[in-house]
Amino acid sequence: MPTMASKRDYYEVLGVERSADQKVIAEAYRRLALQYHPDRNPGDEEAVIRFKEAAEAFEVLHDSEKRSRYDRYGQAGIDGGAGPHFGDVNDIFAAFGDIFGDSMFGDLFGGGRRGSRQRRGGDVRCHIMLELLEAARGATKTIEFERHEKCEACKATGAAKGHKPETCRYCGGRGQVVQASGVFRMQTTCPACQGAGSVIKHPCPECEGVGYRLQRVRREVRIPAGVDNDTRLRLDGEGEPSPTGGPRGDCYCIIGVREHSLFQREGQHLIVRVPLSYPQAALGAQIEVPTLDGREELTIPPGTQPGEVFKLRGRGMPDPHHRGVGDLLVQVQLEVPKRVTPRQEELLRELADEEHANVSPHRKSFLERLRDYFSAADEAETTED
Repeated sequence: MPTMASKRDYYEVLGVERSADQKVIAEAYRRLALQYHPDRNPGDEEAVIRFKEAAEAFEVLHDSEKRSRYDRYGQAGIDGGAGPHFGDVNDIFAAFGDIFGDSMFGDLFGGGRRGSRQRRGGDVRCHIMLELLEAARGATKTIEFERHEKCEACKATGAAKGHKPETCRYCGGRGQVVQASGVFRMQTTCPACQGAGSVIKHPCPECEGVGYRLQRVRREVRIPAGVDNDTRLRLDGEGEPSPTGGPRGDCYCIIGVREHSLFQREGQHLIVRVPLSYPQAALGAQIEVPTLDGREELTIPPGTQPGEVFKLRGRGMPDPHHRGVGDLLVQVQLEVPKRVTPRQEELLRELADEEHANVSPHRKSFLERLRDYFSAADEAETTED
């Protein structure tokens, strides 16, 4: 299989336009799968490589969520657990046999030798919410999720105590029925037993014949430093059991990071906005700014303008792939007081006069206006007397 660095574009692999709909993508994959099917190309390793390559492309492009990430970020958008994970050709048969019908991947060419293949169990999901500092440092969290476990009462047989599953008479226990059409043999899931190869006439009362019961599971998961919203962590083998005795599916932990009261995150960088007074901005100052590691001094040069940004290197978020640490971007905002003392007003007016600035005239307070009112009234009364 081509390495991650040399993988061809998935649309190119399937030979479709980037705007292709699901039907076109499925048809393109079906055509390539038939062309490079191992049974049609015995001993041809190149055909096996193309078969896997087409399956990998289809797994991403037929899934709307994966396709969206791939369209936005390319291969990087599906790495780290979200992308394809086919170990061998049988994994492809297991993954897509139900999508196109077992006629394509069962014994279309091979006379049924894969009819009893084991299938991987389904995947499950859970969600983890982190504080920003936890996301920055990494954390160990206890998660809970639900998955099916074997029913202890029937030992996963689905049959009541004293009874056993009976071989399906319709398919003879094979789980598949085969129909011949010209040179092709069409294999489909048995409609009587739904592919199980057996039927249960006396179901277990505990699991109602399913053989499995839903249970809540607790696990500890180590979260690497630097994760962001919607990061997916995969716990191998912690998903649903396989109905055919194959490996379990996986559990995907979806990460969420709460918004912080001070810091705004942009990728690996953090942004913090700090207020400056006019004298600090005009004359320069030494101020303390918050970082994830505590307080840190920052020198503000004279003449700093509102909105100006200062960078503290290496004070941002680490990259979960160990590619360095982001920066803390300190954006200064000019703080204008809503109230000033008489002395402050006097100094500001002197400054305005010095700069020949046109400022609003002094506004008298209510008490000053009230005092002036009574003083004028007293003077008028004295004059009349």
